[in-house]
Amino acid sequence: MDTYFRILSFAKPYRRYFPIYVIYTLLAIIFGLLNFTLLKPLFDVIFEQVQPGDLDKYLQKPSFSFSIDYFLHIFNYYFLQTSATYGKFGTLVYVCIIIVTSVFLSNLFTYLSGVVLAKVRAEIIKKMRMNIFEQVSQMHIGYFSNERKGDLMSKMTNDIQEVENSIVQSLRVVFKEPVTILLYFAVLFFMSFKLTLFTILIIPISGAIIGGITKRLKKKAVESQESLGRIVNILDETIGGMRVIKAFGAQKYVRSKFDKETDFYSDVNISMARKNELASPTSQFLGVLVVAGILVYGGYLVLSNTSDLGASDFITYIIIFTQVLNPAKEISKATSSIQRGLASADRIFEVVDTPSAIQNSPNPVRVSQFNEAIVFENVSFSYEKEMVLKDINFILEKGKTIALVGPSGGGKSTIADLLPRFYDPSAGKISLDGTLIKEIEINSLRDQMGIVTQESILFNDTVFNNIAFGLEGVSEESVIEAAKIANAHEFIVQMENGYHTSIGERGSKLSGGQRQRLSIARAVLKNPPILILDEATSALDSQSEKLVQEALTNLMTNRTTLVIAHRLSTIQHADEILVIKKGKIVQRGTHQQLMEEDGLYRNLSTMQSV
Repeated sequence: MDTYFRILSFAKPYRRYFPIYVIYTLLAIIFGLLNFTLLKPLFDVIFEQVQPGDLDKYLQKPSFSFSIDYFLHIFNYYFLQTSATYGKFGTLVYVCIIIVTSVFLSNLFTYLSGVVLAKVRAEIIKKMRMNIFEQVSQMHIGYFSNERKGDLMSKMTNDIQEVENSIVQSLRVVFKEPVTILLYFAVLFFMSFKLTLFTILIIPISGAIIGGITKRLKKKAVESQESLGRIVNILDETIGGMRVIKAFGAQKYVRSKFDKETDFYSDVNISMARKNELASPTSQFLGVLVVAGILVYGGYLVLSNTSDLGASDFITYIIIFTQVLNPAKEISKATSSIQRGLASADRIFEVVDTPSAIQNSPNPVRVSQFNEAIVFENVSFSYEKEMVLKDINFILEKGKTIALVGPSGGGKSTIADLLPRFYDPSAGKISLDGTLIKEIEINSLRDQMGIVTQESILFNDTVFNNIAFGLEGVSEESVIEAAKIANAHEFIVQMENGYHTSIGERGSKLSGGQRQRLSIARAVLKNPPILILDEATSALDSQSEKLVQEALTNLMTNRTTLVIAHRLSTIQHADEILVIKKGKIVQRGTHQQLMEEDGLYRNLSTMQSV
């Protein structure tokens, strides 16, 4: 139940709605109950059971008091007045009008309580969704390497939806149905203590049977949601990699993989449905069994004249008791549904409760500018047990450029990722202007940096919004100026709506060179003192590379730059070149110095010049 109460805790800011909901719900229950208690006088008219002695008792109009006796007295007063004036038919019409009015009011307050609850439900789900989104957006980069993207998406969409459909939806059942049962049983006890006591002794048996069925649902619900996450992941990979799938004729393999997972999902849900669907008919059958018992036992008491109920009272009693079955059935359905919702909620809170490996220090230092140098001192890094970097030492002074080169998988990108604290080193220190970056407030640290990667990260939005991404109050003139520096203005103005053209998902409407130049324009607009360029031209053709390299040269002017290069011709101007191999710096120096050495750098340069 801890998970259930944690979900309810999201409703705390909206507890002002609770008194209104309680009032509407109680009124709906009371008027609903009144519908059936009014059947007794209706049966009295039909069965001619209005006793002459009651006329004397109810001939006088009672004084107002807030009590059941008063309301019974006032109803019978008008009931007998109508009976005396208009006869049986008039009395029948009188009772029917009151029943119709009562039904209308019951449904009106049911509607109003439902609207109030819908507001609370929508706010709870919104808050939960924002909670998990906020948590995911703050997680460290390594978290996304270990988690399947499809599973995360499933938790943020399908699991949240499951919580809404089951647990939050059950809020109505949790309050209204138990109160309905209590009030109905209060009336039943009032009508016949002996008969109602008999029914209460039988009902727990059905509750125990339903509980046994629903207890088994949660495990299957967890399997179902995990399988759905895998399905979403397969879909995401398939749609994203459709070119490769078609090129390698892998449709059959992908289809087989998807078919296997959907088969498993189907089997789990069929198993859940068997248990879930069993709860409702079982509760209904047991309810009818109880009613049959009441008919036998109560009928015996009435026929043997050992009951305080008359014929009309007994029929009314049976009708009211059958109405108890509906809320009982709703509770059993909600209980089974809640198990599935709890499984989804556990998956959601598993993400929410996962702390980010990258946190601000207790008293972080805010930096507003970069003045001196970045220092890597004996820096090592490992992914779990795999050592990626070992004893990396270098100083990147303000206004200088350091280039990282070497074979793929040597650790170049990892060095670049350590600087903005996408990861923290396993050993050693990284400092900015003499302050350890672990002591610097993360956002202010990253504000000093602009990053352009090999893969242009663009969003399904306009050109303008992609360039101005993350910045507020940016003028169109500033965006245009940044685009010009990045050699992007010319192709942008030729697009259908210029800077307000949507570029499609991940910039799918643009060429590779165009996407990269938009990324550079974004970095230009941010105007950071420190640049990190991660193989920003390696995936481009010669013409695009020339335009992008020119844009990068413009961007690097008067800035401190850490550049990872695949093509050595692009970094010959660097103040220092670090040759990285298997996580270590194996050579360092200027282009000229390294070409004079017989080492890895000269070998790489020779191979590229062939």
